[in-house]
Amino acid sequence: MSDQAELPSLPPLIDPGGKIDQDALRAAVERFGPDDADARRVELVLQRDIKDRLDKYLTSRIPFMSRSQIQRMIDDGAATVNGQPARASTKLRLDDTVELVLPPPPSGHIEPEDIPIDVLYEDEHLIALNKRADIIVHPARSHNTGTMLSALAWHFQHSSGGELSPVGAELARPGVVHRLDRDTTGVIVFAKTEEAHWKLGQQFEKRTTDKRYLAIVHGEPKGALDPDIEAIDEPIGPHPSKEKGYREKQVVRHDQLGKPSLTIARVRERYRLHDRPVGDQHFALLELELKTGRTHQIRVHCSHRGWPIVGDDMYGGRAFDLPGQTITRQMLHAALLAIEHPITGEPLVLTAPPREDMLALIAHLREHTTGTSNPDGCVPLARLGVEA
Repeated sequence: MSDQAELPSLPPLIDPGGKIDQDALRAAVERFGPDDADARRVELVLQRDIKDRLDKYLTSRIPFMSRSQIQRMIDDGAATVNGQPARASTKLRLDDTVELVLPPPPSGHIEPEDIPIDVLYEDEHLIALNKRADIIVHPARSHNTGTMLSALAWHFQHSSGGELSPVGAELARPGVVHRLDRDTTGVIVFAKTEEAHWKLGQQFEKRTTDKRYLAIVHGEPKGALDPDIEAIDEPIGPHPSKEKGYREKQVVRHDQLGKPSLTIARVRERYRLHDRPVGDQHFALLELELKTGRTHQIRVHCSHRGWPIVGDDMYGGRAFDLPGQTITRQMLHAALLAIEHPITGEPLVLTAPPREDMLALIAHLREHTTGTSNPDGCVPLARLGVEA
C-alpha cells in the first residue's frame, strides 16, 4: 500500500509504512503555525477494498491518537470521503479518497505556573498529591495551561528540585502514571524518573494496586447478596451518540466496544432527609474499590445501578444546597492508594482527607443518619480521612 501525501518543502506527513508521522506533523505546525490547516492536511487513497469503518481505519493510521479522539475529530468535520462529509461509521472501499485535517499535536513543553498543590509524599522517584477539584491533570485539546503538570513544574523549580519522568513527554503527559477526572479529588501519583514510571505503570496494568474511593450518592444502594456490598461487574464503553454533550460520556454496553469493568461498592453510612421532596430523601456514603480502571468507571457504575453521585450532572446526579454553599461538582474522592514503591519495593500506602465541601456535606447528612456499616473488606473511615 502506498498512501502518500507531501506538502511543499516539508517532509511527508505519512511515513513509508503508511502511518501519520507525528514528528513531521509537529515540524509542519512549528513552521506554519497551528492555525494553518493546509499544513496539517493529508490525503489517503485506498489501494484495497477494506470494507472497514472510517474511525477504525484512521486509528490504524494515526498511532498517537486514540479511537475516541479520532471519532471526535471526525465529528468536528475534519474528515471527508470522496469530497463528502463523513461519519465515524462510514464504510471505506477500494479507491476511496480520505482527506483529513489533522489536529495540531500537543506541545511537549509544560509551562510552569504558580498553582498551589497539596503534597502527600515526595522523594527522588515519585510525588503524590491530594488533587483539588476543578483542575485537569495534563494539557488537553482546549486546556494548555492551569494543569497539575504546570503546578508540578513550578514546584520542582521553586521548592523540591527534580523533574517529571520523560515518559509521555511527546504527548504532553510527562510523569503521568494514572489520572483523575477534573472534579474528582484525592490521591494521585506522578513519576519523577523513567524507571519509576515504568514500574508504577506495571502495577496499575497488572492491577496490583489497592484503590479506594469515597462517594456520596443519591438513593438506597443494596447488594444482591449483602445489602451493604455490591460487586458491579458491567462492561463500559463510549456512549453510542456522537452528538455534542455525549462525546465524553461512557456507558454500560454489552458489545465489542464494552471493556470488562469491576467495582466493589461498600455502603458505609445511609441517610434519610425527611425535609426533602419524596424521591430525593435517601443518600449514602460509599467506599468503592476499583478492580479495573476504565474512564469514568465509578460514575458510570453508580449511575447504572440507580445511585448517581451527588453533583455529577453528566451521569444523573443533582446539586445539593448546603447553608452558605451549593454542591455542584461530583462528590467523588480518591481516598487511598496502596502501591509498592517502584524502587525500594516497600509497601507505600497514600491517603488523602476529603476536601472541605465533601466533609461539609457528610456532616450535614449525618444529622439524619439512618444507619452505618462496616462490611467485609472495608477500610476504617478515619483512615480514609473521615472522622467517625
